[in-house]
Amino acid sequence: MLVDQIPVLLHATDTITHAGVTAALRARPEIRFADDTDEPAVVLVIVERLNEEARQLLRSLHCAGCAGVVLVAGEVDDSELLDVVGNGVSAIIRRADATPDTLVRLVKAAAAGEGALPPDLLGRLLSRVSRLQRDVLKPNGWDLAGMSQRETTVLRMVADGFETKEIADRLSYSERTVKSILHDITNRFQLRNRAHAVAFALREGLI
Repeated sequence: MLVDQIPVLLHATDTITHAGVTAALRARPEIRFADDTDEPAVVLVIVERLNEEARQLLRSLHCAGCAGVVLVAGEVDDSELLDVVGNGVSAIIRRADATPDTLVRLVKAAAAGEGALPPDLLGRLLSRVSRLQRDVLKPNGWDLAGMSQRETTVLRMVADGFETKEIADRLSYSERTVKSILHDITNRFQLRNRAHAVAFALREGLI
């Protein structure tokens, strides 16, 4: 029976770990170890601690647009969770819990665009997100997507077909203010125009 193989790039902080994981996974029919020219690939990152070198690697992988990142770490502190997830890590497991079966499962999840965290880490992440929303974002009128309430309102009205003047009249803004709001949104999220901004907001569930 043929199995679709997932290309995987392996980054480990030491050669012994690299060799051990390679040996454990090479025989798995679901996995194909790739080189840097293969795209897209799931990247398996194995570290003991999330030091600056590890964080820089995660940032570079996030910017490179890989198919997904699975992080195997000795421990992940609460203060590191948001940073890790923000840098594109979709699955996390502690080194003590990492077996060939669990690594294959997490690679499959990352390749499918799914996330996977141990229950205690997920609970701690949700707790930090809740505190961030309550203590930082909400008092300043922002949401988790980095959009303010008035930006969301303007985008909804654009999606409903209102022109700039109509939006300004209904919200008691100047036309210049409405144009400035839309300009800020398109610049922040690197969008081409207002139609692209609406499509982005709809896709991300913002409106």
